Amino acid sequence: MTATEWRESFDDDVTASEVAWDLAPLLGDAVDAQQLMDRAEDIVAELVQYRGRLGDLTADDLAAFMDRLGDLHDLLGRAHSVTSLAFATDTTEASRAAAMQSVNERASAVWARLVFIDIEWVAATDDHVAAVLADPALAPYRHHLEQRRRYRPHVLSEAEETVLTETTVAASTAWVRLFEEQTAAVEVRLDESSPPVALMSALSRLSHPERQVRQDSASAVTAALEPGLRTRAFIYNTLLLDKSISDRLRNYPTWVSSRNLANEASDASVEALVQAVVARYDLPQRWYRTKAQALGLDRLADFDRMASVGRGEQRIGWRQATEIVRDAYGSFSGELADVVGRFLDEGWIDAPVRPGKRGGAFCAYTVASHHPYVLLNWTASHRDVATLAHELGHGVHGYLAREQGVFHQSTPLTLAETASVFGETVTNQRLLSLLDDAGERFALLAASLEDSIATVFRQVAMFRFEQACHTERRTVGELSVERFGELWSHTQAEMLGDAVEVTRGYGSWWSYIPHFIATPGYVYAYAYGQLLALSVYAQYRQQGAAFVPAYLELLRAGGSKSPEDLAAIVGCDLTDPGFWDGGLDIIEQQLDDAVVAARVAGRLS
Repeated sequence: MTATEWRESFDDDVTASEVAWDLAPLLGDAVDAQQLMDRAEDIVAELVQYRGRLGDLTADDLAAFMDRLGDLHDLLGRAHSVTSLAFATDTTEASRAAAMQSVNERASAVWARLVFIDIEWVAATDDHVAAVLADPALAPYRHHLEQRRRYRPHVLSEAEETVLTETTVAASTAWVRLFEEQTAAVEVRLDESSPPVALMSALSRLSHPERQVRQDSASAVTAALEPGLRTRAFIYNTLLLDKSISDRLRNYPTWVSSRNLANEASDASVEALVQAVVARYDLPQRWYRTKAQALGLDRLADFDRMASVGRGEQRIGWRQATEIVRDAYGSFSGELADVVGRFLDEGWIDAPVRPGKRGGAFCAYTVASHHPYVLLNWTASHRDVATLAHELGHGVHGYLAREQGVFHQSTPLTLAETASVFGETVTNQRLLSLLDDAGERFALLAASLEDSIATVFRQVAMFRFEQACHTERRTVGELSVERFGELWSHTQAEMLGDAVEVTRGYGSWWSYIPHFIATPGYVYAYAYGQLLALSVYAQYRQQGAAFVPAYLELLRAGGSKSPEDLAAIVGCDLTDPGFWDGGLDIIEQQLDDAVVAARVAGRLS
């Protein structure tokens, strides 16, 4: 079967208009999120009775306490998930915003009453902690409790922790919500005769094969970002200041140290990762020069980077895309394919672009007693298929790790991308095996390579932008809109070199990226996860079906072990100083393969 015949065998739904998630099961037998919060507050009344003696509890008593604390996390997680996920699908609906805000305020008050937990636990003696953690009764909580002890130098007094916990809902949390509402409201007018479209829809046009369409779309995006730019810059300035105050009070040595601690990674190891990637900026630059030649251009501009190298723009319908992804996961593991099927068939995904919907894509784990949900903004592009496979990788990881319970379901961010990138890679390889046209094979290899470049090199460039912003806010003061643009353009240009022209309008494009706002320092985890996942995939290519049980064991382990121990399950040594170079070598091989495919397709001289 040719690729064209294979595509035509599907009825395409290019909008995925009917693909909406069902959040009602999150409520269980509760009538609404407020009833979940009422139940949570009942548990708090039990937990506060442990105040003053938490650091002296026997293993059995501490296990009983953790059981109830887990119940509390479940109730709060359900209330937060049902309201925040509803808000994500329509940030303009006042009632959804109010429901989420109410849950956030009540949750803040709950945690303010429980700040004694971490304070008393980190103050317990090392001998006592070692004795109780050796007891089998605490096995479900051991790694979590061990990791909380690492925060000892950064925990403040109970009075200080209470104030910070109570005020966060009116401080950083409020600014993040405002940013989300601002960006969700951005509408892009592509031409005078058509109604405006959502930002994500306009950005998807940057893969259009016609350069004028890409250039006009980029100009329209820049124009649409301009009206709220000063407001978004003020939001970011405020959050930069808020974090600098928090870091100073908590005695973190750098702006990213708290993120590294949460990721169970040292400052030095993260810097080593960043430097290893920066040292190979020649790889994306080589690709962009190759791509310019394949597209018949002397040099790419920033709006050309995502251009499809395919000969025509092909839209992929939802049914076709889901069959591709089901088939890909099934080619690796029937168990994973079954889980993917549940996401696709049981209302666990919200796919279509809608006015007011949060941009981008994500997977929300919710709680260990439920299942995750996936949000997409489906525009029927090839990249949307990769995004679907990526987010379902997160989904199957979260689903299988539920057995670890609320405290160990989630991995550190440094491993959070492993399953998603692996699933995306498996999908790309499966799709490649179905293509017999040289041009289409080149297009897919190019798209796979560009995903690696975007996930490793672009994310590190974005991390360096963040680093520059946090550093300058702390040493110089508030940054102007113009200064944000300069830092953004400079850090991107370092990665792109002379292979890509960074246009003037591109300087404002930092201002719609949510990671900088909600999760500072997050983005390096993409590079970490991509390089690790490529190494994991290399193990699969070497071992074949024998690798599958170890991979499933990794997914089921969740965050119950250290990153080093989790990676060791699948034969990866994160303590090896050359580990990152191995992953970068795999990307270089992807580049070599794409160049060969371009020559076979007659796209290079």
